[in-house]
Amino acid sequence: MRYDEAANFLLDLRRYRPKPGTDSTADLLSALGDPHEGPTYVQVAGSNGKGSTARLTASALREAGLDVGLYTSPHFDDVRERVTVNDRQMSKAALTEFVEAVRPRVNERAANGDAPTFFEVVTAMALWQFGREDVDVAVLEVGIGGKLDATSVVDPAASAVTSVTLEHTGVLGDTIAEIARDKAHVAPADAPLVTATTGEALDAVREQAGDVLTVGADGDVRVAYEGRTNHTEAAVSLAGADWSVDAKIPLLGSYQAENAGVAAALARQVADVDEATLARGFRKAYWPGRFEVMGADPVTVLDGAHNTGACEALAETIGEFDYDRLLCVFGAMHDKDHRGMAAALPTPDRAWVCEPDSERSEDADVLATVFEDAGADDTTVKRSVEAAVEAALDAADEDDFVLVTGSLFTVAEARARWTRTNVTKQVRDIEEARETLEGAHVTPPGVWRMRGKGVHRVVQTRVQKRQAQYLKEEMLSLGGECSLSGLNSQPRGTLDAVLMGTLAQFKRLCEKLDGQPYGLSVFADDLRETLGIQTDPETHGYPWEDGTAVMGILNVTPDSFHDGGEYEAVEDAVARAEAMVDAGADVIDVGGESTRPGADPVSVADEIDRVVPVIERIADLDALVSVDTRKAEVGRRALEAGADILNDVTGLEDPEMRFVAAEHGAPLVVMHSIDAPVDPSTETHYDDVVGDVLAELTERVLLAEKAGLPREKIIVDPGLGFGKDAGESFELLDRTDEFHALGCPVLIGHSHKSMFDAVDRYPDDGGYATAAASAIAADRGADIVRVHDVAENAAAVRVAERTREGDRDD
Repeated sequence: MRYDEAANFLLDLRRYRPKPGTDSTADLLSALGDPHEGPTYVQVAGSNGKGSTARLTASALREAGLDVGLYTSPHFDDVRERVTVNDRQMSKAALTEFVEAVRPRVNERAANGDAPTFFEVVTAMALWQFGREDVDVAVLEVGIGGKLDATSVVDPAASAVTSVTLEHTGVLGDTIAEIARDKAHVAPADAPLVTATTGEALDAVREQAGDVLTVGADGDVRVAYEGRTNHTEAAVSLAGADWSVDAKIPLLGSYQAENAGVAAALARQVADVDEATLARGFRKAYWPGRFEVMGADPVTVLDGAHNTGACEALAETIGEFDYDRLLCVFGAMHDKDHRGMAAALPTPDRAWVCEPDSERSEDADVLATVFEDAGADDTTVKRSVEAAVEAALDAADEDDFVLVTGSLFTVAEARARWTRTNVTKQVRDIEEARETLEGAHVTPPGVWRMRGKGVHRVVQTRVQKRQAQYLKEEMLSLGGECSLSGLNSQPRGTLDAVLMGTLAQFKRLCEKLDGQPYGLSVFADDLRETLGIQTDPETHGYPWEDGTAVMGILNVTPDSFHDGGEYEAVEDAVARAEAMVDAGADVIDVGGESTRPGADPVSVADEIDRVVPVIERIADLDALVSVDTRKAEVGRRALEAGADILNDVTGLEDPEMRFVAAEHGAPLVVMHSIDAPVDPSTETHYDDVVGDVLAELTERVLLAEKAGLPREKIIVDPGLGFGKDAGESFELLDRTDEFHALGCPVLIGHSHKSMFDAVDRYPDDGGYATAAASAIAADRGADIVRVHDVAENAAAVRVAERTREGDRDD
């Protein structure tokens, strides 16, 4: 079975059943051999806040060193987003394997008139995945209610009810008390039910659950919201009977303090999580689309508020910001209280109303009437979310506030502005064309028909459904080709598309898309930038803007894998740096802690003592200075000592790192890594190592961008050897150019790595394999190569560059 067939099978399942309950999910799990037995489970129920609470809980438990599964809903773009283990979504191969295993039972049930629902089957998939991955703890966000929800098939060790409002009255009851009582059925057998409910909801929860731990200003867990600490984070104070935590969380709004309090109580019920671990874990709990601040000048916020209560809470959080004008992009579903939502929000100075790509979307003209009646000074109808966001940002000054809200559908489409990757593919023959098409889940007949036409300019992208057909028609009309993914059952989201044509055909396509609806003109601008059509790239004086820069490695640590101890003394390190600059190094990368397998950790103080004296001595050399560190405080001290660049091999594991870089305006290397130091025992599965690393780096880059760094200062490193075997590392090297889809400079770090054992060149005596790989990286468009032996690799890079230029006259 292909992945697109498996995903379509899930997405085509019915959404509701006349009689809810856990029996259907239990039956599916039984047919699979009860794979869910083993992990400890945490259930999080509630009307609002349950997703944020589940994410906070999982992040704290992960920080405690546990393997953690997380099940949430809905998804933005890909159904696999709902099921993650240790922050990585389940693979396409795993989803396909699950569907192959469960489909016979689903079909049998359907034939008997008792077909399971989408949510029931996906819940079974999550529990199946957590069991096969042998997680320590799995955190489950409850769907509807508690008593009859599919997630209640488990016996939780800890559970929560975050809040209760009138919702799903046809299923849960007509009153707050009835709904609260239903949700409280998630109470664990051997621990208090944690809740942030108040009033009659709390009374009903107590009546049902008995033993209750309350969270609030005067609860058993006392919480206080201390307000924003920067444009993306807030401070919260939490205190229990014998513990207290002061933490920063990347979730703004006073209600998030209660969510953090609930999460802290849950985490402490199932694991030994101390105060410092809670604080570190909470700061890493990013949650897309929930008051997600995408930028600071102007402040740009995506929030999926989709009812009046959520809009009221959103308005309160907006009140924490000072701004000149509120510019609002609003798109909502037709079954919502639009007037109530508009009344709850601050009255915008300008509004752009739009229609997400969903059959449930409310007509933009209706929403225009709503906002005009609500007092908006200027309301504009835009049919697409992307076009509305583009218009709002174009109209905004740096002191304005741009808000995108009304629905998670709206937020998901808006977020594509920051997350879409147009990947240029190097297609040298029919076999590579076939692999490209199959990678976008084009059906076999489409692959057979199109493979011979893809041996020229090829771009793989993701677009909305309504954009996809228009793109295909226009590309075909120009003599080019376009293939679309066979994964077509998503009720919302995007489709993979592969565009194939000459550069002239792409240029004409961009011209035809200008002024077209559904955000196609915005896509045209992205495509021009991807292919370098009619663009004049801005330069900033960095050495990698004129070709492939050489970064020389200077390890001032006794245990580095290649040259440990050689340059531990300051004088030796300075002499080595001078020699590397003379040999052609554009950047000197100073590292004070080894990331080799089994390396001992180094304290902040010791690492500073190692790197800062060297940086102070070499800061005036004719090269930029980088510091290789995973600790923000080391990075800060290095920059103060004269370093120019931060190189973080953990991909921003320390949440403060991105803010240090933004504060100093320093370029930041963000590397993809599963473990640093490397843990050889870690097994990592990739469906397509380049595609998967690209997807995961996208969110890392976005974190740095949201902190205030422009993309030209965010350097991406695919992390050869870090959680990748030799074959995967060579694949990353060969496809280096695809990482430019992130809009960032690309660094390749391959020097003397064990990947060369695959060609019988490890240890790489003489550095011959490393130099060969540097030439390949430069040929594939690497902006920086990071190497130990500068002279040899600088020569390899220059030869590769001259070959690409095609200028052999001299």
